[in-house]
Amino acid sequence: MNGNAIEVLDLVKRYGNVTALAGVTFSVSRGEIFGLLGPNGAGKTTTIKILTGLTPPTSGRAYVAGFDVVRQPNEVKRRVGWVSSEVILDDDLNAWENLELQARLQGVRNWRERATELLKYFDLLQSAGRPVGGYSTGMRKKLEIATALLHSPEILFLDEPTIGLDVNARAMLWDLIRTVNREFGVTILLTTHYMEEADALCNRVAIINLGKIMALGSPAELKSSVGGEVVELEIGRPVDLSALKRLPDVIDVAASDGKIRITVRKADETIPAIVKSLDFSAVKSLRVEKPTLDTVFMKLTGKRIEESHVDYRRFYAMIRRSRQ
Repeated sequence: MNGNAIEVLDLVKRYGNVTALAGVTFSVSRGEIFGLLGPNGAGKTTTIKILTGLTPPTSGRAYVAGFDVVRQPNEVKRRVGWVSSEVILDDDLNAWENLELQARLQGVRNWRERATELLKYFDLLQSAGRPVGGYSTGMRKKLEIATALLHSPEILFLDEPTIGLDVNARAMLWDLIRTVNREFGVTILLTTHYMEEADALCNRVAIINLGKIMALGSPAELKSSVGGEVVELEIGRPVDLSALKRLPDVIDVAASDGKIRITVRKADETIPAIVKSLDFSAVKSLRVEKPTLDTVFMKLTGKRIEESHVDYRRFYAMIRRSRQ
């Protein structure tokens, strides 16, 4: 084994005739924030469940913190924390009681000192005696992360951490994830179907769909693979496109319905040349489309991420039938 925090090698997971993972391979460096980006049903949560020892793979190998997830699951569980997309807190208990429960499950001695440190860090100490059911969504997310960090894990798994949050709460959690990674020195693997979340947080991203890794790299690398940016001009009368096509950084020019779409390598560098080559009095508006991770996903699959979600009820019904 090398020094990576996580190694996944040709991981397969089948439920009868249903394949949830179809040969997934990737690695996560120590100290990295790594994202699994894909639609619901792509295999993201299944991957986390295997890596945290909650379900065995059908085939393939995986190592977390240097330990085999199949042969050494207890060693793995001591070194990881997990924040599920589902509710993991007991609403009837206060923050102290939720943390104590986690401490007992993890075998953490002298947990109260560590819990006090975390509650102070996440600005929850004054509210720690109140039942968690009265917490705001943002406070609950903070406590969930604090609970996952109680036993000082090396690696933190965040499964759809911002699902259901409004824009402000999501921005708060993004800052919190970055800070936890930096100040606690924790490697983070997160799953998400939000392109902007993966782009904002992750050092590297694996795009996963139908149980397969479609692409892997930094957000910038993946977006650059799409092949340029688009300058869209809305025009009031016909213009000569031949001058545009001769510009050195122009990749493609297409015109329809009163609009010209010019694909260029870098819009900021090419727009002055575009303006110079046109009768700009004919131009009503100018808009720049930069590639996004959704653009990458659409190029790979022919669909946007939100169009590719698997119907969970149908998926799990298939699994149940396959087990009968």
